Amino acid sequence: MGFDFGFAIKIVPHVLEGIGNTIAVAILSFIGATALGFVWEILRRSHPVVRPVVQLIVDAIRSTPALVQIYFLFFVLPYYGVVLPALFVGVFGISFYYSGYLSEVFKAGIDAIPQGQREAAQTLGLSWPDTVRFVIVPQMLRNVAAPLGSYSVAILKTTPLLAVIAVPEMLGSAFDVASDTYRYAEPMLVAGVLFLILALIAVAFVTLVERRLGLIGSSR
Repeated sequence: MGFDFGFAIKIVPHVLEGIGNTIAVAILSFIGATALGFVWEILRRSHPVVRPVVQLIVDAIRSTPALVQIYFLFFVLPYYGVVLPALFVGVFGISFYYSGYLSEVFKAGIDAIPQGQREAAQTLGLSWPDTVRFVIVPQMLRNVAAPLGSYSVAILKTTPLLAVIAVPEMLGSAFDVASDTYRYAEPMLVAGVLFLILALIAVAFVTLVERRLGLIGSSR
């Protein structure tokens, strides 16, 4: 059975049915991973007793595959009476996985802030939450903008993993077409091309943000 370009073009609308969920999962997962990753890093700096516990959690997150974590949430937790919707598992699973990596990004971004900034905040009588909000976060965001952009694209490319738990994203839509027609080459190619287009759009947006922040010009 040869490759049929006509059939490939015909099924594009069917595969595109999952693009809304793909984009939504990517955006929500990026927001979740960013928030949770920042929490991990702040906790890691909070108390000597908390620090090793959080470090162990971050290391465990980064040392296990994303698919294993998603399988655990969706297939193992129900044995203990915890049944979660597939879409929630997908968003939380990707957020949780990438939070371990983003915590390291935030660590580097905070470490790049001169120690004198935090000492000055303490001298002015700012509490630790106010120091984080008004001193650390504004300077850190500029330091981590570029790696955050790279991870946003990586998160987008991770969303196809959710096809294994029946989340109706683009790869899941492609699998539906393949199972109905017994043709896999065309749906997989269409899904791959569409993901490539989305990734290129995301990269262009990240580049635009970096240029607006002056990161590209300042690095040359």
